[in-house]
Amino acid sequence: MHLGKSIRTERIFNRNTGRTIIVPLDHGVTVGPIHGITDLKSIVNDVAEGGANAVLMHKGLVRCGHREHGRDVGLIIHLSASTCHSPFPNTKTLVGTVEDGIKLGADAISVHVNLGDENEREMLRDLGQVSSVANSWGMPVLAMVYARGPKVADGFDPQVVAHCARAGEELAADVIKVNYTGRVESFQQVVESCCVPVVIAGGPKLDSRKDLLRMASEAVQAGAAGLSIGRNIFQDHQPRHLVQALHQVVHEDATVQEAMAFLAQKDSTPEAPA
Repeated sequence: MHLGKSIRTERIFNRNTGRTIIVPLDHGVTVGPIHGITDLKSIVNDVAEGGANAVLMHKGLVRCGHREHGRDVGLIIHLSASTCHSPFPNTKTLVGTVEDGIKLGADAISVHVNLGDENEREMLRDLGQVSSVANSWGMPVLAMVYARGPKVADGFDPQVVAHCARAGEELAADVIKVNYTGRVESFQQVVESCCVPVVIAGGPKLDSRKDLLRMASEAVQAGAAGLSIGRNIFQDHQPRHLVQALHQVVHEDATVQEAMAFLAQKDSTPEAPA
């Protein structure tokens, strides 16, 4: 691997565990300034102090989230965008470049592809071209690959998810983000068919922290390299504590019960004044 790529990858992964907790904060382009991402410095600080390995955002948010203090956290610049107002919301368009990421001090860049969309060919082309440019700079590429389109019956089907992971791998992404299939055994097959790290998406807002911790634990048991979870973290009432619990599960192999006990203890202890 290119030395620069290795160094940058180590900034978004835990060197000792080979795993990562990434917190995407790129939702504003898609759905607007939803709860949890209106104050970027605050949420970046919370997840960084909680032990997140990286945050992911669009290029314009870097100036809003740069804290100039606190615990360091990796930076991934997202290059794809669409809005919920579009007649083609699943068609992602490139809105940035690898060079943008380099100028902003990013440790990686990310591209989103939706297999099955009517404009799939354009997103595949974009990922292929971006990965070529990124490789020449030694910049890691995270590919978010989902199946969303008229011919997709179930975007969580293990064979479909495995296809998503394989597409990202074959187009030279260094980390692949896909849906969790819902079972350890089926997701293990996804991971084993991919020669680069696979992380799971958080999906829609879950009903409980326990559901999130269970999903994280099962994914790690299946061989996942970690998580890339947004609203289930930044819309929590205590994101810092939740990331700490996820850190225990992902990097310390804690059980769901142990992580839930930690959260219960944190929730029962008043926060000290800043």
